[in-house]
Amino acid sequence: MDTAARTPETAQTLDRGLRLLHLVADAPRGLTVTEAAALLGIGRAAVYRLVGALTGHGMLRRDTEGRLRLGAGVLHLARRAQPLLAEGALPALRRLAEQAGATAHLTVVEGGEGVALAVVEPSWTSFHVAYRSGSRHPLERGAAGRAILAGRAGQAGPVSSTGELQSGAYGVAAPVLGVAGLEASVGVVALAPLDVTTVGPQVNAAAEAIAAALR
Repeated sequence: MDTAARTPETAQTLDRGLRLLHLVADAPRGLTVTEAAALLGIGRAAVYRLVGALTGHGMLRRDTEGRLRLGAGVLHLARRAQPLLAEGALPALRRLAEQAGATAHLTVVEGGEGVALAVVEPSWTSFHVAYRSGSRHPLERGAAGRAILAGRAGQAGPVSSTGELQSGAYGVAAPVLGVAGLEASVGVVALAPLDVTTVGPQVNAAAEAIAAALR
């Protein structure tokens, strides 16, 4: 009976803890306990209890000003999930690379930057861009990062770029929408200009296929 009585309280605590993690993740400057309490609609004491538990598991940390930040434990979980994301995306990326004749990639957000999580090169072209998995770049530069920012604004894309990350490289990308907890884009990069009217729909289709595979 005691267990049954405690179940709703435990579920509420879990819900609050997860909401707190999302709030901190969405706050570039971190959050104070007071700010977190106001956003969650609970008292400071309850937030301190949540912070204590989440800090103990490495999910939260405090910076030098005492503001709440995501901890290394979140990155550990994200890295464990990355192979699953890449595996789910590979069929659509292979299809896109062959259709566009350009290097296809899935880019995700990590630490405020875009990171190439999976890369597939076309099999039939004489020359193509060698794009390394793990490459990082600012979200504000390049089609992949700007597509992610467009997705945050609810825009489906596609987004194109020329020479923003590498001189002479052309990119087209679209955000992956509708996958909870995932900020990502799918795109292609080539050494010659890309016809957005042709490649754009291909990129959008790949983004939709990846979203469906990851839901």
